[in-house]
Amino acid sequence: MAAHSKALQITTNGKGTYPITQAVAAVVRDSGISFGTVTVFVQHTSCSLIIMENADSTARHDLERYFDRLVPEDVPYFQHTSEGSDDMPSHIRMVLTRTSEVIPINDRSMQLGTWQGIFLFEHRRAAHRRRVIVTVVGEPV
Repeated sequence: MAAHSKALQITTNGKGTYPITQAVAAVVRDSGISFGTVTVFVQHTSCSLIIMENADSTARHDLERYFDRLVPEDVPYFQHTSEGSDDMPSHIRMVLTRTSEVIPINDRSMQLGTWQGIFLFEHRRAAHRRRVIVTVVGEPV
């Protein structure tokens, strides 16, 4: 059994979904692990990770608009607003999604479905630098 880990820096330009599939796939290829799993983990409480439709970006835009309606900003009942009106909504959106994903690896390749991609889901309006930890565990080549 072997393990390999790498931290990725993902720059966002505000709310939205940002593709990270290729960056994660590169870590898997460079790991030298042929069969196992890759865990992708984001070290923040105001963004999340999702596996989502990767062929048609309108699916991601619909998801983003849905979350804007599900957890609105500028509501008077949120107390945690020290970083702005999107502060508490970003935390709730993170809780409703995930901070990690685990994907099987076979023959040094992630076993995502044809239309699946990995995305960082930024929940804050401002640009951020996000740290994503990618850990590959399994049998070496």
